[in-house]
Amino acid sequence: MVKWFDDLNWRERNTVQACFAAWSCDGFDVQMFAFVMPALLAAWHVTTTQASVMTTVALLGSALGGWICGALADRFGRVRLLQATILWYAGFTFLCGFAQDFQQLFLLRVLQGLGAGGVWAVATVLVGETVRDPSRGRAVGWVQAGWPLGWGAAAVLYLIILAVLPEAIAWRVLFWFGLAPALLVLWVHNNLDEPDLSQLKGPGLGARLLAPFRQPHGPIVWRVVLMTAGAQGSSYAILTYVPIYLRNVRHLAAVGTGAYLFALILGCFCGIAAGGYLADRVGRKAPLLLSLFGSAILMPAAMLAPVSSQIILPIGFVLGFVNQMMLAPMGTIMTELFPAAIRGGAQGFGYNAGRGIAAIVPALVGLLSAHTGFGGAIAILGLVGFTLMLTGLMLLPETRGRLVTGPGAGAQHQADDTQPGDAGDEARKSIDLWRRAQTRGRKNHHRQR
Repeated sequence: MVKWFDDLNWRERNTVQACFAAWSCDGFDVQMFAFVMPALLAAWHVTTTQASVMTTVALLGSALGGWICGALADRFGRVRLLQATILWYAGFTFLCGFAQDFQQLFLLRVLQGLGAGGVWAVATVLVGETVRDPSRGRAVGWVQAGWPLGWGAAAVLYLIILAVLPEAIAWRVLFWFGLAPALLVLWVHNNLDEPDLSQLKGPGLGARLLAPFRQPHGPIVWRVVLMTAGAQGSSYAILTYVPIYLRNVRHLAAVGTGAYLFALILGCFCGIAAGGYLADRVGRKAPLLLSLFGSAILMPAAMLAPVSSQIILPIGFVLGFVNQMMLAPMGTIMTELFPAAIRGGAQGFGYNAGRGIAAIVPALVGLLSAHTGFGGAIAILGLVGFTLMLTGLMLLPETRGRLVTGPGAGAQHQADDTQPGDAGDEARKSIDLWRRAQTRGRKNHHRQR
């Protein structure tokens, strides 16, 4: 970890630190809801169905926010949008602490998700463009590892607040702490420079949103969606529903403890970091395949093996480690697939459309379990997720060593890594194509009139 980080220049190091902090704070704010929901279910007499609907709608809002923010980052710059998304989700998390009923919280949660989903799209693009190829996988992996760190921080803070305040007010105080990430914007503003090429003038938001679907990139975007939908859907099955199965069906009470939660979080953190390391050493697709097949083996093993409460903590660690290993190479391969001019929108849609599709997993578990049993529903959805991920991944090329043209790696390291004039050519060509398409559209419109 230290060696590769020390080899980064000041621009790369500041970018990785800022995006790691932003993604950690995102995990901190989003995971708060998991800890406060039990108190709200009791205080407001909210049903589990209502809570599930809010979770699903919030995930869909987060997916939409990631796509829009990625496209906006292509138009107005990565650093500007990083600051805007942090302020957005921190502000709405803070406002959640003032909600007076479930309907108000529902609305605020969905609005919060719009910004929270945007952070991933902007941060991974910014890191992937800024850090050079030899360390890009580890840099993206380190940023991704910030999520479980924020998750753990939210858990610790809530335990501390509960120790000194009654539950009726503790959940509000936890949400108010969600404003703290807004302070990060000051550091980002003072320490990150907007790469020049991300300020290229071009089409408006509508054209930016649709640009990734045009040839030749459209088919690649949909393959990415297959990969990310399968990956995130299987993650829901493994990290959310396998523990519920072990607790409710196998009656392993230790699964519901804080110790199991921290074992799972630690496994996620280490797995993401390991995935980034492997992405730089053996290529982007190999750790994705390792995570996929490892998860496919571990899921039925954890559900069916004669495990006991004494070994449940190692199982939680291994589940988190193997499954989350996929996140670092996934973010890296997406950055390397698309040109700078559409990278934010393409990567934002590719990841977040997958998240939106995976958001139906909670509802499908409930529907299928009525016919197949809880364990059968998890197995079926896990298998579908693994199949989708494998299909999408096999249709994508290996991208290790591919030059990332555009702001950051392509432009900032032009003297070392590119021939003069190479950086940004693909981005400018894409924008020229957009402008020509717009011009043809206006001419056709005038002819029709």
